[in-house]
Amino acid sequence: MKSQPDPLNLFICGIGGQGNILISRLIGRALSKKGYFVTVGETFGSAQRGGAVFSGLRISKRKYYGPLIPEGQGHIILSLEPLETLRILNAYGNADIVTLSNTKSQYPIGVLSKRSVYPDLEKLKAAIQRLSKSSWFLNATDMAMELGSPISANIVMLGALIGSNSMPLSIEQVEEEVKDTFPGSKSDLNLRALKKGFQETRSK
Repeated sequence: MKSQPDPLNLFICGIGGQGNILISRLIGRALSKKGYFVTVGETFGSAQRGGAVFSGLRISKRKYYGPLIPEGQGHIILSLEPLETLRILNAYGNADIVTLSNTKSQYPIGVLSKRSVYPDLEKLKAAIQRLSKSSWFLNATDMAMELGSPISANIVMLGALIGSNSMPLSIEQVEEEVKDTFPGSKSDLNLRALKKGFQETRSK
């Protein structure tokens, strides 16, 4: 990857239950094994009710940084839900930010109860592209369903992050962490999900 800022500020966001906390901790462990100082700040919000939830990782070769990422100073957004990508972008984005978004929408309670309207997906994508230096969009949920495990969409997105060459981690290092995190047959499934996402962004 190109020279990275220090600290490197990574957001992982989505809706409660999508597994973004799991992959933030997996990334943190893999980076720590490489000698990086990693601080993870987690905002759960109303996660158990399907509300917005995100993690902020501050990654440094020199020292630990405070867990709160200053506004406008994000470097990478990995998002499991497209509206959440835009929400984080609006607060923490800048001209150099990189975004990776799952395009499968998760409707909040306000939309389901018809109190509000979910934005058109193409308009969402256009806004994200306009606010990002570079952006990737993939339907990680459908890709995970092809493997028989829609819950593995988070691991597909993790693979996409590594394939984008935005992180100081190789696919082999993340594969080792996946093996340590998931037991038995779940390990094989998640390794396939990881590779699927990796190939999606590596080929572009």
